[in-house]
Amino acid sequence: MSDFDRYGDSYEQAVGDAIGFGGKEHAFYLEAKARALLELVRRELGDPAHLHALDVGSGPGSLHPYLTEIGALEGVDVSQPLVERAAAANPNVHYQPYDGRTLPFPDARFDLAFAVNVFHHVEPPDRAGLAAELARVVRPGGIVAVFEHNPLNPLTRLVVARCEFDEGVLLLSTRKVRELLAHAGLHPLERRYILFFPWRAAFLQRLEARLGPVPLGAQHLTAARRSD
Repeated sequence: MSDFDRYGDSYEQAVGDAIGFGGKEHAFYLEAKARALLELVRRELGDPAHLHALDVGSGPGSLHPYLTEIGALEGVDVSQPLVERAAAANPNVHYQPYDGRTLPFPDARFDLAFAVNVFHHVEPPDRAGLAAELARVVRPGGIVAVFEHNPLNPLTRLVVARCEFDEGVLLLSTRKVRELLAHAGLHPLERRYILFFPWRAAFLQRLEARLGPVPLGAQHLTAARRSD
């Protein structure tokens, strides 16, 4: 049984309890990640409507209502209850459980594979294997994108400390994520920080785009491309 099985009905509540002190609902953070991912996709792969994408560690599918521009989206998770919740909430996305080691897909199936706040839940010796699997299932020219909490941000560390299913996790720096992707044979594409401001104002979103290299955002995005 996955450690996340017991959160089949309470995943969002656990997240909400952890981030509640910041005054923003979970949707605010989901929208920011979806926006960053779609910006990357449009710039590097073109129209999202033409893409086949995979979300590894998709949980209850909370991010997917913000990714409807992607033509074909699939999700996998180690928790069967969360897979069932995701499928009920997002009927246009195909979900399935997996064993946490080998993705149940052939090589080069996807244009994009991404993992959102997943790697810090993976035991350090197993992280290279996850990166290799992400690289394996994207086509030549495809992209792997990884979002993670920024360990340099004190408020992020507070959120992690307050989240019951983050107990004891070891957060990853952008450098570490980049090393994992490079070891998997991928070529660096982008590294940026996101979620600098707790407001939705358009001018702040534009400012955040300029602040991407500054290691103060609550989370970070690291992307790499498969070339062979």
